Amino acid sequence: MIIAADGASGRTDRIGVVLGLITAVLYAAGVLLQKVALRTADALTATWLGCAVGAVVLLPFAPQAVTELAHAPASAVAAVVYLGVFPTAVGFALWAFALTRLNAGVLASTTLTVPGIVVLMSWALLGELPTPVALVGGALCLAGVAVSRRQPRAGARPTPAVAPARG
Repeated sequence: MIIAADGASGRTDRIGVVLGLITAVLYAAGVLLQKVALRTADALTATWLGCAVGAVVLLPFAPQAVTELAHAPASAVAAVVYLGVFPTAVGFALWAFALTRLNAGVLASTTLTVPGIVVLMSWALLGELPTPVALVGGALCLAGVAVSRRQPRAGARPTPAVAPARG
C-alpha cells in the first residue's frame, strides 16, 4: 500500500491495489507451474514454448499487425524487435535457467529488487525524482529481499516441536 500511495495526496487507488494483488497471485501460480514444467524441459525449450503459445494466442491480430507494420517507421519496428528479444526472450530464458537451479520462493523474492532498481534507473536516466513515500516503499521492498535471503546463524538450531502431553 505504501508504494501505491500517491506522493502528493497520500491516497491509494484501491482498484489498482486489488489488481496488483490479483497479479501477484497469478504470478506466483505461474512461477510454481513453470518450476514443475522445468523438471522435464530445459530453460530454452520452456522459453520457446512460452513464446510460441503467445504467438498462437495473438494470431487473430496478425492481419492488423501486418497492415500497421507496413506504415510503421523503421525506428518503431526496431524498438519492438528489441523489446521482444532482449527484455522478453532473453529475460525469460535467464529466469527459467535460474529457476531450474534455485528454490522458487528464494528466486521470486529477488524480484522485489526490481522497484528499487527502477527508481534508481529512472532517477539516473530520466531525471525522475522519486517521492519520499516511493523511497520508503522501495526501501521496504529491498528490506524484504534482505530478510528473505538471510542465512540462519551457524549456531542457531530450529526449536524442536513439543510433543503433546498424554493423559
